[in-house]
Amino acid sequence: MNKSELLELLNRLGLRPSRRLGQNFLLDPNMLDSLVRNANVQPGESILEIGPGTGVLTERLLAAGCKLTAVELDHRLAAYLRDERFAGVEGFRLVEADACRVDFDELFGDEPFRCIANLPYSSSSQLLASLSGMRNRPREIYVLLQKEMADRLTAEVGTKDYGVLTVRLGLMYSISILKRIPRDVFFPPPEVVSAYVRMSLRDAVPDVELMGRVSRIAGMAFSQRRKKTSRMLEGQYGLDRVLSVFSSLGLPEDVRADGITPAQYVGLGRALI
Repeated sequence: MNKSELLELLNRLGLRPSRRLGQNFLLDPNMLDSLVRNANVQPGESILEIGPGTGVLTERLLAAGCKLTAVELDHRLAAYLRDERFAGVEGFRLVEADACRVDFDELFGDEPFRCIANLPYSSSSQLLASLSGMRNRPREIYVLLQKEMADRLTAEVGTKDYGVLTVRLGLMYSISILKRIPRDVFFPPPEVVSAYVRMSLRDAVPDVELMGRVSRIAGMAFSQRRKKTSRMLEGQYGLDRVLSVFSSLGLPEDVRADGITPAQYVGLGRALI
């Protein structure tokens, strides 16, 4: 689908791309082919696509032979995908809903699946948090994100981009940036450069209870990242106890949030119950 075909379709559907919904439609066919090729989609496997839009990535995923579940919020695009473009197509399931509110565990049960999507940039953090919080987490996630978000997910300890999201997602997934995506392959062009990111589920991840404590502690620490983490935690756990745990983990008393590794946050989560 080229730009003129997209504009014609959007006009027919009475739709103007919404910045609030993060509607930036990927057009470049070579880029779309590359996204699917990088993900190495296999016949018969279950794939989740969030925000299928006009179905250009959807079409390529289905052509690879997967079983595809697409979640689309916009009722006009959902109707177009369901009743026109992919009507009667075997292996295609459309869920018309806000992906931020979908119970993906209920949707997939215990079935292994992967996620491949051009995520709406306005809700990418919330969506990744939702997916990573599942009981049955996706084995891999291939997503287009703002480059700024991708930098946060892959940031090193002690850098300005290192934050609570780095810790939370990095404990569950091995994350890498596969390629930068220029603005001009989208319509309308986003205001930021994008990146294609691969997230592969780690063999061993903290259990749900421990992950909850780690997320809570990291959230408190990063809420005022330039302050000493001991001061951020003392109200909840007591200063003497916090410093004792710091000592056992080899952390200096004056450490800030961005000086604590994900593994050390797990140690804090185990000790501060």
